[in-house]
Amino acid sequence: MARILVIDDDDLVAKTIVALLESAGHDVQLGTDGRDALRAFRVGAFDLIVTDIFMPEMEGLETIREIRRLDRKVPIIAMSGGPRATVMSGAMAAMDHLEVAQLLGATRSIGKPITRGKLLPVVDDCLRDSRSGDAGSAPGP
Repeated sequence: MARILVIDDDDLVAKTIVALLESAGHDVQLGTDGRDALRAFRVGAFDLIVTDIFMPEMEGLETIREIRRLDRKVPIIAMSGGPRATVMSGAMAAMDHLEVAQLLGATRSIGKPITRGKLLPVVDDCLRDSRSGDAGSAPGP
C-alpha cells in the first residue's frame, strides 16, 4: 500500500507501530531518532512519516521542521505520550507539544498509547488526503 517511515526511540513502541502498519499491508522503515530518520528520508521516497516528539539526538519537533524544509507535501503524523505542556515561552507556552507539531507542519497528531484503532484510521486519512491533493487539510484530533 504505502511506504512509511516510523521514527521512535522506544523499541517496544516502535515495534508495535511497525507491526500495526505492516499488518495493514504497508512497507515500513524504522528510524530510531530524527538524525537517523532524516538520513533515510533523504535517500528514500516515503508516502507518510510517523514520528515521536520526545527522542534523543534530534527530537520530533526539529525533525518535523527539517522534513518540511525538504518536502512540503509528505504527510506527517506526530505522536507523543509526554507532558502536555511545552517548555516554550511566550505565545506558545499554553500549547501542548502535539499542537506545536501541527504548527510546524505535522499533518495530524495522536497521543500515546498507540492502538490499532487510533493509528490506522489516521494513517488512512492522511494517505487518502495526500493522494487526492488535500494533504494537510485534515483536522487534528
